[in-house]
This record gives sequence, structure tokens and C-alpha cells, in this order.
Amino acid sequence: MNLDTQPPVSQPLPSLPVLSLADDPAPFAQAIGASFRQFGFAMVKDHGLDADLIARAWQLTQAFFALPEAEKRRWAIPGIGGARGYTPFRTEIAKGALVSDLKEFWHIGRDLPEGHPLAGSMPPNVWPETPEGFRETFETLFAAFDDVGATILSRIAVWLGLEAEWFVPAIADGNSVLRLLHYPPVPGAPDGAIRAGAHEDINLITLLLGAEEAGLELRTREGNWIEVSPPPGALVINIGDMLQRLTNHVLPSTTHRVRNPEGARAGFSRYSMPFFLHLRSDFPIETLPGCIGPDNPDLYPVPITADDYLQERLREIGLRM
Repeated sequence: MNLDTQPPVSQPLPSLPVLSLADDPAPFAQAIGASFRQFGFAMVKDHGLDADLIARAWQLTQAFFALPEAEKRRWAIPGIGGARGYTPFRTEIAKGALVSDLKEFWHIGRDLPEGHPLAGSMPPNVWPETPEGFRETFETLFAAFDDVGATILSRIAVWLGLEAEWFVPAIADGNSVLRLLHYPPVPGAPDGAIRAGAHEDINLITLLLGAEEAGLELRTREGNWIEVSPPPGALVINIGDMLQRLTNHVLPSTTHRVRNPEGARAGFSRYSMPFFLHLRSDFPIETLPGCIGPDNPDLYPVPITADDYLQERLREIGLRM
């Protein structure tokens, strides 16, 4: 059965809590670990991202995607798997899907100094001339997401029984990406495409702004699709496949999608900003010893570097050949 065509299951999510990052670290660690363990997802408020900065980012995102198609395509860079700049509408396809997603996006990554040993796996950013202030705003927002993500990972480390700083060297100069997403109006999708087909994320964790607009759904362990509806300004955070692999599925990477709107909302665009927090490219993903036991044997006895894993997955979703 094609999961993308199943109708959504309308039910509340009383067990998917809204957590506050302002809470003391130890209870927050237990709460987010429990939410991740059950859902692979959590919702977090009081994250510290500046509201004015976010408002500017939304304005610039909408202004960029409103540019003429030819202008946007000037920033589509061949040969780098969409790692930087613009990726045109209907380029990305969910793993195992038959049709491409109904979206276009822009990627911002980490700029490394000249001669950095990881520069070969992390191309430099490109910046459009318009809209004005694009570079300054998104460089600042990238850094802010980076800090919040590191804090969340420190809480996850505690839940896993590791030192709070365990992830610090693992994500130093990490290959993280800020994606600006535009889902255009969808008055009809004759080939059965949806805004984002059912998929799991590749990275460690994803921090998402913009899920207040309906459409994001996760699939529960029981196989039901349920809507993720954070309060205004809160982050939706989910586990990616790299963390699932690192923890031997103790923390699961959950299938999710963005379904098409119905009725009047089909005539409106949807925007979101996920920050895909990645390991450094040369980090060996090797199962954590504390996540292996008699009832949970090691599913990944052979380590793989973060970049090799990333390249495998990019080929699967059509961003690399």
C-alpha cells in the first residue's frame, strides 16, 4: 500500500508534549528522550531563537521564491547534490517514491576557512543579489540554529547516559544545512504527488520552524498518520537516520510527510525552515556501546563515515547521480 495516498488519521496528540528549553537540563533531558523514544518527534518552545530575526527570515524567504523562475535557476549549481543554493521545483523525490515532491528549496551551509581539511565535502555558500539582506540574515540564523541544536544534543546525550558534551567534537564543523522551503499552491496533482512524500531525515536531528501551517504528519508505531501542530513559534524536532543508526534504533527515525491541503488552502503557498543538524563529515558512525545488549544486538557492526552515509542517501532521493 502506498502510504502517501492513505487519508490522514485525525486524532489529537496528547502524548506529544510541548517542552520548554528553559526548564532545568535534567528533567528536560528525560522529557525529550521519552518523547523521542515514543514518537521520534518532540515540540520545543522557549528555544531562544530571536523572534525579529525569524520574522525577517520569513519575509526574505517569501521574497526570494517570488522571483522569476529564470532568476532563481541562476543559483542552481550542478554537481553538488543540492548542497548549496537553489534546487528547482519537483527535483527531490522521497526514497522509494514514484513521483517527485511538490516543493522547491534553498540550502545554506557552513562556510569553512580556506584549506580546511573538510572543505572537499562542504562547498562554499552562494548568495543571491536580491532580496537585500539575504546573506546577513541567514548567516545569523544558521549560527543561532547551530547553538540551539547543540543544546538539544547535549540533553539527548544525558538521556543516553553519556557526558553532556559528548556530541561537541562530533558536530564541530559539522555539515549542517539550513533549508528554506517553498511548497507552491496545489490546485491539483494529477500524478498523485504530494508536497513531501513519506520519508525519514538523513541527519542527526532536525529543528523545524513553520509547522504551524497544517500539513506535517508523522506515522505512529501503530501505523496511523497524525498531525504535528506546534504552538506559534515553537520548534518541531525529530530524530534523523544518523542518530537512529548511532543509537542502534534506541532513538527511532520516524516516517513523516507533508500532505496536500484541501479546499481554500490549496490555493496558498506553504513555507518552512528546517535546520538539518549533521555530524562532521569525517565522523565514524559507530554504534554506541550503551545501546547494544542481549535484547538489542548491534545492527550496524561496520562503521561508516558521516559523509559516505550522506552521499548514499542523496543518491536515493535524486539529489546525486
